[in-house]
Amino acid sequence: MGFINNEQSGIIIKCLGGLYTVESPDSICECKARGVFRNRGISPCVGDRVTVEDGVIMEIAPRKNCIIRPPLANLDQLIFIVSTCEPAPNYLLLDKFIAIAEYKGIAPVVVITKTDLGDSRPIHEIYGGIGIDVAEVDYKDGTSVERVRELLRGRISAFTGNSGAGKSTLLNAVDPTLNIATGEISRKLGRGRHTTRHAELYRLSGGGYIADTPGFSTFETNRYDIIRKEELAGCFREFEGLTDKCRFRDCAHLCEKGCAVVAAVEEGKISRSRHESYKTMYEEAKQLKEWELK
Repeated sequence: MGFINNEQSGIIIKCLGGLYTVESPDSICECKARGVFRNRGISPCVGDRVTVEDGVIMEIAPRKNCIIRPPLANLDQLIFIVSTCEPAPNYLLLDKFIAIAEYKGIAPVVVITKTDLGDSRPIHEIYGGIGIDVAEVDYKDGTSVERVRELLRGRISAFTGNSGAGKSTLLNAVDPTLNIATGEISRKLGRGRHTTRHAELYRLSGGGYIADTPGFSTFETNRYDIIRKEELAGCFREFEGLTDKCRFRDCAHLCEKGCAVVAAVEEGKISRSRHESYKTMYEEAKQLKEWELK
């Protein structure tokens, strides 16, 4: 189906093999991109707002954010699916993803599954306590699914989480029109062992778009982006207002005397697990080579 008018604005919902599927308010079109983008070192990606003329992408609107792999632009929120057990929460990986979201200006949201099998209180305390939206899903309670549906409405969101945490089940509950069998999303998006990876946005019947992303266990977080050690504290929102109160200007907030962040951890004002994640991420950032930061 092509655009009715000669020129239209829309959003890229799929990129594959140099062809871009663009959805406008009243039509869907498969397009190519102008060669000038390649000359400028720009690649159109899923989530881009574009202007199309005669089946060719002529302009790409400025992005508010972009993650590297899978390439997705203009995300409003990253939804982290965390199960209380089977698999148990991996707080370090969750904190790495939340830091990337904060770094990119993408709202992090935590959705807890398998609440009938384990205790969800620690997740609420750690993440709800720092102002991150936390929702629980109980499939016997339709209001809990409606809460997630409301979080997604009118926004561009990406789901991620450990394999087995229940991403597919949740998506089907939120929007049955997706009709995606459990475990099928990854195959639909080309995550099979011998297939090319690509991203795709699915329009939700209640409004908004959803993209699936690989599970935590399948790739390194630095494929989303790399955070320098000097920038890391700014990606932990509970450190705000404390980092400039440390005794030393170049404080790394690890274990230094006179560190306001360390003092807040000792006083129970900052979650110890979050600070442990920060320390691990800081040490990893110290090991980065200069070429990795370019």
